[in-house]
Amino acid sequence: MQFIKFYNNPKNIRFESFQFALYEAYKRGHKTLVETGVARGKTKFFFINKTNWLDGMSTMIFSDYARFVDGFLYACDIEKKNIENAKKFTVKNSRFIEFITDDSLNFLKNFEKKIDFLYLDSLDGQFEGAANHQLKEIQLAEKNLNKNSLVLLDDKGQKTTLSVDYMIKKNFKIVNETKQQVLLSKI
Repeated sequence: MQFIKFYNNPKNIRFESFQFALYEAYKRGHKTLVETGVARGKTKFFFINKTNWLDGMSTMIFSDYARFVDGFLYACDIEKKNIENAKKFTVKNSRFIEFITDDSLNFLKNFEKKIDFLYLDSLDGQFEGAANHQLKEIQLAEKNLNKNSLVLLDDKGQKTTLSVDYMIKKNFKIVNETKQQVLLSKI
């Protein structure tokens, strides 16, 4: 998984968490990834989009992983602009990604495939209601999880308070935890 080294940048405060999660996913044979809230990048000089290391670059990392394992990433975001930016950053992996412009709750409610790896990071910057939203996301996605699925929750302490408690009550265990993220699984 040499591709992961590209993302080891001092500004990428989520690197170690992503690296741990993807190595664990690889050990478990995970091929179907679902992400809510895509990597948006940032705009420079009013129109030039640039990657944003502080954003974590999740969509790029997950699409590289999907290409590496011949898997597939389903990436959902409610903002069309965010989807368009993420498409630009992942053009080399386009055959391994389906982008969905939708509310994550609607998307997860109607998603029918099994999920090996679930990353929940929607409602960035919207702290009011974000914890409830993430809880609803995991409740909707739970039907699609395998017994060895991994769930990576972003924005620990802001969004994760309700979802972590809920998942622990549902016999999930914390596999890894950093200042920014929590990784959980039933095994």
